Amino acid sequence: RLTLAGQLVAGHARRVLDELDELLAGAEKLRTRRETELRVAASLTIAEYLLPVWISTLRGRRPELYIGLQVTNSEHVPELVESGEADVGFIEGPHLARVMSTRQVAEDRLVVVADPGHPWARRRELLSARELSRTPLVLRESGSGTRQTLDRALHLAGCDRARPLVELGSTAAVRGAVIAGTGPSVLSELAVRGDIAEGRLVAVEVAGVDLTRELRAVWPTGRRLVGPAAELVAVARGAAPGRRAARP
Repeated sequence: RLTLAGQLVAGHARRVLDELDELLAGAEKLRTRRETELRVAASLTIAEYLLPVWISTLRGRRPELYIGLQVTNSEHVPELVESGEADVGFIEGPHLARVMSTRQVAEDRLVVVADPGHPWARRRELLSARELSRTPLVLRESGSGTRQTLDRALHLAGCDRARPLVELGSTAAVRGAVIAGTGPSVLSELAVRGDIAEGRLVAVEVAGVDLTRELRAVWPTGRRLVGPAAELVAVARGAAPGRRAARP
């Protein structure tokens, strides 16, 4: 029979083993959640025009997977990823406010657009970078990837930042305002390709301004991208419509 001391040790051991069982059960629940749930944060343009295809492809491979998507501008995506509210993020902007691991998934190009009645739609010569910077535009809000890319391109061309005529919180709202004749804008080619083809908008060529941009996946530094998050990034690198070759 156990001595009194042995009974005390056995009681402690039972409690330790019960707590270990709870720990293992909790760890198994977390592992299962990671394999069946994916939380994504993405900028508006990527969320509207690219992620639906990426998610559909991933769901075709993993029909049991639940995917939750938070849509915000590029400036706020890293915050959601770093806080753990999202497993992976996708951004358009050239700058990261935080030090994070990133991987290019695709490349996009911004286009200067105007309605068919605007003087820019009828001009024969190329628009200059200085004209673009001095003309009030219908723009996305500060912090959006599109706005960051435009401001950076104008800066590299030796010009001031873009001047807002109106600031709107979504690509769809900017696009609608330009079609309605409010003023010209600079938008993702993904968003206006159909409007240009059907004559609702006119693309205006600009001299001396590089409006291409990288679309990137982001996740916290020091954390390895695994499971559904890694699978979604792989899908994005290989399945984005109109995708140009992604660099490492």
